[in-house]
Amino acid sequence: MKHILSTVALTLTVSTSSVQAGESLVPKPNIIIFYVDDLGWQDVQLNDHGTPCAFETPNIVKLAEAGMNFSQAYSPAPSCAPSRAGIITGQHPAQIKMTHVHLGRLEEGKKEDLYAPAYLGEHLSLDLLTLADAMNQNDYRTGHIGKWHVGFTAESYGFDVVNQTRGIQRGWDDRTKGFATADDAKFPLSKEKYPPFSEKKPEGISYPYDELTDAALQFMEESKEEPFFLNMCHWMVHWPVVTRNGELLEYYCDKMGQPFPPKPGAMSLPGQQNPYFAAMVTSVDWSLGRVVDFLSKTDDPRNPGKKLSETTYIFFSSDNGGAEAKGKEIMSDNFPLKGSKTKADEGGIRVPMVVTGPGVPKASQFDGLVNQLDYFPTILNLTDSTIASKNMKKLSGLDISPVLADASQKVTDANGKERSNLFWYFPHGSEDHFKSAIREGDYKLYNNYQKESYSLYRLYKNGELEDLEEVNDLADNPEYASVLERLKENLDTLMLEHDADGPYLNPNYSDKTDPSAKIKSAEFKQSNRKAKLTLDPSGPKLSKAYVIYQEDPSSAKKHKYKKIESGSLRADIGMPIPVKVSSDGYTAIASIPAGITAFCFMFVDENNYRTFSEVVEAK
Repeated sequence: MKHILSTVALTLTVSTSSVQAGESLVPKPNIIIFYVDDLGWQDVQLNDHGTPCAFETPNIVKLAEAGMNFSQAYSPAPSCAPSRAGIITGQHPAQIKMTHVHLGRLEEGKKEDLYAPAYLGEHLSLDLLTLADAMNQNDYRTGHIGKWHVGFTAESYGFDVVNQTRGIQRGWDDRTKGFATADDAKFPLSKEKYPPFSEKKPEGISYPYDELTDAALQFMEESKEEPFFLNMCHWMVHWPVVTRNGELLEYYCDKMGQPFPPKPGAMSLPGQQNPYFAAMVTSVDWSLGRVVDFLSKTDDPRNPGKKLSETTYIFFSSDNGGAEAKGKEIMSDNFPLKGSKTKADEGGIRVPMVVTGPGVPKASQFDGLVNQLDYFPTILNLTDSTIASKNMKKLSGLDISPVLADASQKVTDANGKERSNLFWYFPHGSEDHFKSAIREGDYKLYNNYQKESYSLYRLYKNGELEDLEEVNDLADNPEYASVLERLKENLDTLMLEHDADGPYLNPNYSDKTDPSAKIKSAEFKQSNRKAKLTLDPSGPKLSKAYVIYQEDPSSAKKHKYKKIESGSLRADIGMPIPVKVSSDGYTAIASIPAGITAFCFMFVDENNYRTFSEVVEAK
């Protein structure tokens, strides 16, 4: 461990006390996951490398002063949905077949891409045990506030209380005006004043009403008589890049030497010079401050003499690396990290992470490898909770509670073996995105599927930064041949152990050398409700096939963000269902249930090409 120094004036009093290792901890502590959307590693004032962060995050810094900062923390994936699914199930996105946000989308490969994008089911499988399920089974009250984004609603996955509000993160026609006022009908400004302080506003500024933050505070107030688990997920700092807070925007315009209000159009200055994005980051920080302030001031009825801040763990992090830009708009800069959201480069998966709570040493830092997949087993241990052994075996992460208690300098598995690596799988997009990757010790290896190549970088050397920017590719350097082969082998092993699906070749690829299977027909017989896929017998045979039920083409109403209830919504729509392949390998037959009005086939042929049939009506 090493201690971290505060780089800004701290403005929030946090009363979380540090219980030394070996002392008894509180029974059934509360758990809060405070999850931010698209907040990059360099978007907060914790891990500055090079130019200090331009965005002010005093409450995040104060949180780190009260607990432990993790300098090498990673998200399960470089995009939103798989990271959220990974945290809530404790399973690697590759293992649960949710590796991106394009749920239920029948995506064909582009002619320039060797591999086709993976198909993802319409929603997270309802058969998976979630962290909410586990907490409920162990007498916790559970709440989800904010962004969900893994299909249906959080109620369908075990949460007692759900409010999926966007809060103040809502776009409007002209972001240069229309800011919140004191008597705003939807977003009235607070009477209380908060940072930042300036010559114009020496007493601080007001913030617009944020339903997301208030709903979280309400859940904690209503749940404090029993142990609670709060999954608080902001929509910020995701696109659109806007703010309702005119005073905060003006503060950053002044700080960055830009006019207020800004001129219409994209903010295109390089680096961290976008005042809208800066205001979003500080608004998230303000929200965190309100949560911690509530905990610090509220008595814990279950533990007389203590405040909730003394009996609550907070896990603060982001769902992936920073987005950096969208179109002509430059939001932020992940430098020195390479890449951004939707890439397995460091900039797409390395995230800020802080944990506070009973037993966590103040102002401490852990520099080992951690992943948000570690949350599930860690929370189980911190709360003395248990789940069935069959579910425990499926967890992909490791319990980091010994690290949090300052009792270990290493992350180890149940057998005491030290963690050696982490891996990612992102079978989507173009050649710069479609990759798997492994971080092992000082090194990072990429399997660049679309390029049919590998890249190897040495991020650290003897504990010091070496090539964090990932510019010196060592894959063709003979000196590192043994490292390359070891990491390739370990990555392949991890892919197999986690049952990663694919990747599959793209039948639309313009330069393919082997033939792909051709569909002769895809038809439906109403009399027996059988669907039949037939391939051209002159081409490759089927290797495996699935049927995917589709929404009624005549219905514009989608069900993916609704609560699943008995008799109201189907959980099988959009989910790939394996079907039997004939002995000759050229046909596949599926039974289509009553109530399903459309379907398509998806199959992989013996040359490893993945193909969709046309959507067929089942009427």
